[in-house]
Amino acid sequence: MDRIRFCLIGAGRAGTVHARNVAFNIKNAQLVAIVDNNKVVLRERGEELNVKNLYTNLDDALSSNELDAVIVVTPTFTHRDIVVKCAEAKLHIFCEKPMAIHVSEAEDMNSAADSNDVKLQIGFMRRFDTSFRRAKELIESGDLGEVMIIKSIGRGPGLPPPWTYNVSESNGLLGEVNSHDFDSTRWLVGSEYEKVYVEASNKKTKDIKKKHPDFYDNAVCTVKFKNDVIGTIDGTCPAGYGYDARTEIVMTGGLISIGETRAEAFFCCNEDGILTESTHDSWRNRFKDAYLEELKSFINSIIEDTTTLVTGEDGKAAVKVVVAANRSIKEGVPVEV
Repeated sequence: MDRIRFCLIGAGRAGTVHARNVAFNIKNAQLVAIVDNNKVVLRERGEELNVKNLYTNLDDALSSNELDAVIVVTPTFTHRDIVVKCAEAKLHIFCEKPMAIHVSEAEDMNSAADSNDVKLQIGFMRRFDTSFRRAKELIESGDLGEVMIIKSIGRGPGLPPPWTYNVSESNGLLGEVNSHDFDSTRWLVGSEYEKVYVEASNKKTKDIKKKHPDFYDNAVCTVKFKNDVIGTIDGTCPAGYGYDARTEIVMTGGLISIGETRAEAFFCCNEDGILTESTHDSWRNRFKDAYLEELKSFINSIIEDTTTLVTGEDGKAAVKVVVAANRSIKEGVPVEV
């Protein structure tokens, strides 16, 4: 197998990013089918990507014998059933984060992939970003000693979709936005979470809170890992000013800093002394190359029959700590993971 035939399941914003990479930017991949229940979006994506096999029903797509793998980019609460069904159809699966809402769902997904001998990779693209990978390599080299403190920021410019407003059914901001932070810090530190304590508030979306009292748009998490590293993760959504993903790692022999708020090393100043700079307006721009590299890695794992670099167990670990974090908000105490 030297060319992987893909079906995109979910043709929204993130799905389109992946679809364009498969259709136009990866030579050993081919986009042969799209599934979406929105007929207008389905038709538009089909025309843009030159895909003829368009389905509003997943079962119809899976009945085709022309597929090797799927890309799942649907609301999180649908992931479990879709991934299990695709695994049982013997298709390799790339599933966007968060993997699931409940740990039991993640376990079902992993079990289905294992029992059907198919690959399952979770879409934590930060692991494929050049600066994050360089930091990981530097930590593993030991040149700066050991990690002592890690701080991660994940802030989105706009609101998450309405189905996330009921936090008990969605995991809210910490699931939809900060699962990236929970995964990347665990990966960089090289240890499992031991406990988490979270304070959350609602400062910008009072109208949503009226209907959904547990909805929060700001959260600060204090975490401790089993290797005695401590850290913080903070999230805001909507941040308004742009997309912000940064990490700071305090080492026994130095400091590692990843990312910046500015989109590029540019600013201008007028005669009144007012500075103007630009920020990242979207995750699509900030991690453009990482989105491409994660799919290339997934394809290579299929062709070479190797373990994916981000596994279903990694996805499950992120779900586990997010669930614990939301429990900490509700109970007002630290929660062991």
